[in-house]
Amino acid sequence: MRRGWTVAALATTAALTLSACGSGGGADPAADAGPPRPGGTLTFAVSSDQGCADPQQVTSNDSVYSVRQLVDSLTDQDPATGAITPWLATSFEPNADATAYDFTLRPGVTFSDGTKLDANAVKANFDRVPALGARASLPKGYLSGYQGTTVTSPTTFTVRFGKPNAQFLQATSTHSLGILSPASAAKTDDQRCAGVIGSGPFVLESYVKDQATVLTKRTGYNWGSSLFTHPGEAYLDRAEFRVVPESGVRTGSLQAGEIDAVASIGPQDEAPLSGAGIALPARANPGLPFGITFNQATPLGSDPAVREAVSLGINRPEVVGAVFTSQTKPATSVLASSTPSFADNAALLGFDAARAGTVLDAAGWTAGPDGIRVKNGQKLTLPITFANNLSTVKPALELIQQQLRAVGIDAQLQEKQISDTPQIQQSGQYTALWANLTRADPDILRSSFWSGGTNYYRFKPGPLDALLTGQAAAVDPAKRAASVAQAQKLILTEHFTVPVVELTTTLGIAPTTHDVAFDASSRIQLHDTWKSE
Repeated sequence: MRRGWTVAALATTAALTLSACGSGGGADPAADAGPPRPGGTLTFAVSSDQGCADPQQVTSNDSVYSVRQLVDSLTDQDPATGAITPWLATSFEPNADATAYDFTLRPGVTFSDGTKLDANAVKANFDRVPALGARASLPKGYLSGYQGTTVTSPTTFTVRFGKPNAQFLQATSTHSLGILSPASAAKTDDQRCAGVIGSGPFVLESYVKDQATVLTKRTGYNWGSSLFTHPGEAYLDRAEFRVVPESGVRTGSLQAGEIDAVASIGPQDEAPLSGAGIALPARANPGLPFGITFNQATPLGSDPAVREAVSLGINRPEVVGAVFTSQTKPATSVLASSTPSFADNAALLGFDAARAGTVLDAAGWTAGPDGIRVKNGQKLTLPITFANNLSTVKPALELIQQQLRAVGIDAQLQEKQISDTPQIQQSGQYTALWANLTRADPDILRSSFWSGGTNYYRFKPGPLDALLTGQAAAVDPAKRAASVAQAQKLILTEHFTVPVVELTTTLGIAPTTHDVAFDASSRIQLHDTWKSE
């Protein structure tokens, strides 16, 4: 945690920038491209749309990529070190027990509608977040215990919490607490999803659900993050994010030069794209890996034997090797290995089909004539709800379905739209959910597994709660890491969730596109991106 950090000049430390050489091999095309130049349109193909253009209400990477460019944050987070650095706030300081945070804002910042981004605008955002609906689970969790914001001048304010909240400073670096204009913050949830006004390096020109999000450069922008590599306006004139669900169409369009970048690269795409001179930069997403998390209020979700057998029945290396890119790793804990305070628990996530059978036998689940387990006349049929928002999701689940069938579990895959996921979680109308959640802070565990929070997984109060709230209150980093380590082990021992694979963001970037940057959450930042033709 940085105390009293003051910005003096634009920092030379950059975010992890990815020129077209990237990991695709070959000579660096930027070497002959000359210095960065302004102008041009970046066309970026994504596989899905969450159905919302409000950064405070989206969690899916494909939607975050575009709306992240609309808003600035109070702070930024260095993807290489995890350090919290200045952005809109030139200084920030927590009190001794992390129940209050003092901020000083950079003067002269405006929203794209001309209104000032001052302390009252920040207060309007934070006051509004607790009243947002199911789509805003992330910012609501970040402001858990929020008591209010006290404005002391146009550029100074204090955010107060009813209890220690050690994760808040990192939360201010996320898109989920990106600052909207007061007019946008005051709109209804659905109105905000149609489009918002921010102070970021790009402005929303148009948004058509499931089709495209179009951004244009913010003229006069001059208050970028200390991690940006150049001051002033973005280089690009426009950025178009097109929704292209078919993986083959995305990669074919990139190879043909019809688009400049794609997300959701599959293993079958690596060799042909690399051979065509396409860069394939990759970074593991911090936070929760992709896996199966159970609704504790359902009969199967509350059955510890079923949960344990699901974990034992999944061969993670086989899933990763068959479905994901070569940079992808099997999950080795409830947190991804790129998350601060990650603790390796690979020993708790081994594949053991024989032991899975023994566990089910002991719980009264006996093999039926078709191989599927039965108990009290009921087949062991486990519905798994998922959103097919990445090209790897369905193939991974189909392989997991085969693996679980081999231990007597009939996994039934239930595909839903990514835009429906928040409502499904809130309603509790599911047994198990395939999902991940990205955040570069271990407090993501509290957001997901604390019975006193949004509690979409219907946890009952128990020993886990004390560990999750304890780490949030721990100002001492060592004490916090110890609580996080204990929480990870408890979650995996009880098999509340079954982590399978770390989400690794692998992009495809054309040779004429330079300096796309991964932020600390492995999402992209386009302020420094430029094109050489």
